[in-house]
Amino acid sequence: MSGDLIRIGLVSISDRASSGGYEDEGIPALKNWFGGALTSPWEAVERLIPDEQPIIEQTLIELCDTAGCDLVLTTGGTGPAPRDVTPEATVAVADKVMPGFGEQMRQISLNFVPTAILSRQVAVIRGKTLIINLPGQPKAIRETLEGARDKAGALIAEGIFAAVPYCIDLIGGPYVETNEAVTRAWRPKHAIRKPA
Repeated sequence: MSGDLIRIGLVSISDRASSGGYEDEGIPALKNWFGGALTSPWEAVERLIPDEQPIIEQTLIELCDTAGCDLVLTTGGTGPAPRDVTPEATVAVADKVMPGFGEQMRQISLNFVPTAILSRQVAVIRGKTLIINLPGQPKAIRETLEGARDKAGALIAEGIFAAVPYCIDLIGGPYVETNEAVTRAWRPKHAIRKPA
């Protein structure tokens, strides 16, 4: 392991999963992905909650302000349906909106499905925490984080996680390092730490 410890809030937002109607797939998919993607030590803080804006807001505030998460990822609730309120809740607790993340997530997903334009995912900063809304399906979660590849395996759209470690640096968080076989941690030369 290298790098600093990062605390990651994983929030699955689903009426049916939170009430036991079906097994949540978002949090297990994220934990599996981070297990392969990070070389820095990390710990997850998990929450499974319904599509209720006040509950989503309270959960995000708690993970940022009390649990001390450096990064919070949500899955679910980003479409156009009446109960999809994750973006509204996320923006409501934000200090700054980071529109580039949402733009890139939709760009990646458009390589796979035309309905990507219906996604309303956002990313924001609250204090020293980066919050990102991800899709709900495990395959889409992985594609969004890693990027889109052509049939030969060449990257055609960079995944959003490449920008996450440097963003966390800039807001005062831990130095996060990745397994480059899964995703790179892109930083300008002056921000790269020399190996110990």
